[in-house]
Amino acid sequence: MLVKSSPFLHPGTVAQAGKLSIIHLKRDLQLPTVLKEHDEDHEGYAEGKVVNTRFGSFPHSTLIGQPWGTQIIASKVDTGSRGRRIKELEKKRKRNGPQAEDTSSKRQKTGEDGYTEAVIDGAGIGKEEVEAVAAQSGFAHLLAPTPENWTSSLPHRTQVVYTPDYSYILHRIRARPGSALIEAGAGSGSFTHASARAVYRGYPETDELPNKRRKVGKVWSYEFHEQRHQKLQEEIREHDLEGIVEITHRDVCEEGFLVDGQSPCADAIFLDLPAPWLALPHLVRSKPGSFVSPLNPSTPVHICTFSPCIEQVQKTMSVMRQLGWVDIEMVAIAHRRLEIRRERIGIDNGAQRGLQTGPASVDEALQRLLEVEGNFKLFHETGAKTTRRKDNPNNREKIIESLVERKVYKEGKLVHRTEQEVKNHTSYLVFAILPQEWTEEDEARMRNQWPIEIRHEVEPQAGGPNPISKRAQKKAAKEAANKVSGDNPSIPVDRTETMTSEDPKAAGEK
Repeated sequence: MLVKSSPFLHPGTVAQAGKLSIIHLKRDLQLPTVLKEHDEDHEGYAEGKVVNTRFGSFPHSTLIGQPWGTQIIASKVDTGSRGRRIKELEKKRKRNGPQAEDTSSKRQKTGEDGYTEAVIDGAGIGKEEVEAVAAQSGFAHLLAPTPENWTSSLPHRTQVVYTPDYSYILHRIRARPGSALIEAGAGSGSFTHASARAVYRGYPETDELPNKRRKVGKVWSYEFHEQRHQKLQEEIREHDLEGIVEITHRDVCEEGFLVDGQSPCADAIFLDLPAPWLALPHLVRSKPGSFVSPLNPSTPVHICTFSPCIEQVQKTMSVMRQLGWVDIEMVAIAHRRLEIRRERIGIDNGAQRGLQTGPASVDEALQRLLEVEGNFKLFHETGAKTTRRKDNPNNREKIIESLVERKVYKEGKLVHRTEQEVKNHTSYLVFAILPQEWTEEDEARMRNQWPIEIRHEVEPQAGGPNPISKRAQKKAAKEAANKVSGDNPSIPVDRTETMTSEDPKAAGEK
């Protein structure tokens, strides 16, 4: 049994039919598209399946087989006649009745628009696909799907966790290849795809594959809303992440985290819930009675809660302390993006980004002034209106000249600005650690495995001298050294005091 490879994990080098791809129009505008070789929905385009954007139309036939990062030129697509011929044929089939049902081997004649109508069958009516013709303007870039651009382009069913947040969260909860991660509150699936890439360590082994006894990472995702659960399950199936992500429709605050009585054995947890403190009692090591813990018993467990209000944080941290969580910390992410570019000044450089249309030097200003005055004088003398000849500064020759000869990219002042609006869901992140449970049996087993000698302090006997500390011993040694240096004759002493004490008469004569 062959396992399909997800485009999020192994995208390959080119875009493939039936796989997800991202059409990048501009930095904040990306479209996720599953490429199709044929128009299975019978939308009526002669070119087959087509993606229509504000920058042009892109048939799927021009996308399939292209390397990732390729610039795709828009195509000429007749969007006005979409479905017109199909509706006419459907009306004709209804008028003819049951006799027109079986026309699977009959082809229609060529229409006035030059398109040949396809076979009419029970599945619907389409058109034979024609080769796409490139348009004069409009382009897009074809990108491989990643959790980052999927977060920017996914259909929002709820407020999503953006890249600045989930990158820090995955780092703090120690999500790594082979980890078992619990996600409660899947929502739109942004964190689901990012965590699937973080824990990925191969697909689960099938019966036909040999057992290598390796730990395969897995994401145990839970969603309370039924419609969101179904939609996310379809996306996981389309993205070939079924073996890595398991989605369960459940209210974890009431029913816990076990799946068919099986423990996820999680060592990393992310809770995006309105009341995460209600789910915390299910995330414990043990309880009285027959309780199966969803946590990994052999490692410490790291957790993160995602809450927009400080009152939620206070309640969550209070319950964490009661349940034995340690190293509790709250973090708020403030992400800003800086735009760095050069500001150039000039009149004849064309309409370019970051360019101020003003004279760059005195000579350029004087030349422009003489041109304006000359045109003004000629108009009043002859009445003829002259127009300034404008050459296209963005053609190939001008661009090569500006880059190679003038080195325009080095001209101007280098400036940076902070963007005003950044996509980032402001919330409070609460991190904590649940230590590994340690019993007396574990302590005895470890002492037997690694025996150590325990040093016992000798208590002073009653009436005997008190033990001297190391600090007192050092002080006594220093005083003894000073006394020895004082008795040394090489050290100069006061001779007046010595003579007075030994011979008072000699001291008086002196």
